[in-house]
Amino acid sequence: MTATPRLGTPRPASPDLLRSVFRRHAAGVAVITASDARGPVGFTATSLTSVSAEPPVVSFGIGTGASSWPAIAEADHVGVHVLGEHQRELAATFARSGADRFGSPTRWSNGPEGVPVLDDVLAWLVCRVVARVPAGDHRIVLAEVVQGDPTGAGSPLLYHQGRFSGLRD
Repeated sequence: MTATPRLGTPRPASPDLLRSVFRRHAAGVAVITASDARGPVGFTATSLTSVSAEPPVVSFGIGTGASSWPAIAEADHVGVHVLGEHQRELAATFARSGADRFGSPTRWSNGPEGVPVLDDVLAWLVCRVVARVPAGDHRIVLAEVVQGDPTGAGSPLLYHQGRFSGLRD
């Protein structure tokens, strides 16, 4: 018995192929924050993953060309913020190159370990960075949870087909 391809003709591996496939993958939206001598930094991430429950460890990816990378490369602690569907503009601000990410209307405060903590998110964590693993033009950051708050109200923000959106029943 011969398998019949269900979809179009396979394409060779390329950055475009990877981007095209992951546009079809719905992902939760987080903002990662840190501070350095210049002040707070942050970026929107859809690569947040729970890695281990014992000890509690998360991971996220960041491009080495990203404006936040120099601070993340040196940070001892980072903030991880799970965004709600009411925070599409916040996600867009932290994704936009050159944006004043911590200026008005972004609301935040200095949290544990000096990490910027965003207001009104679904949940947040402060994590101690334990490793930065090279992965092509990115680094995978592994971070152990120090503390956090899972009690925000609302539904999660998703990223799908190049847009921020909410859940649909």
